[in-house]
Amino acid sequence: MASLNIVQISRGNFDAEVKQSPVPVLVDFWAEWCGPCKAIAPLLDAVADANAGKLKVAKVNVDDNQELAAEYGVRAIPTLFIFKNGA
Repeated sequence: MASLNIVQISRGNFDAEVKQSPVPVLVDFWAEWCGPCKAIAPLLDAVADANAGKLKVAKVNVDDNQELAAEYGVRAIPTLFIFKNGA
């Protein structure tokens, strides 16, 4: 079961949830069919729960958000980025 502390990201909420976040954001670019993505999901759930309020964990489905993945140069998944102060 996915953590309630993980935010689902799309182009529509990326700026508000990531770039304007008052806390650092760990962004996971992933896909439903990706085995390694599924393998790290429990670890990301644990990180999200253990760091609630200090670190936001967010997930971007690359199949649904191809433009966003391309904008950040995502060529393989899972790809993780940390954003702090919008960058």
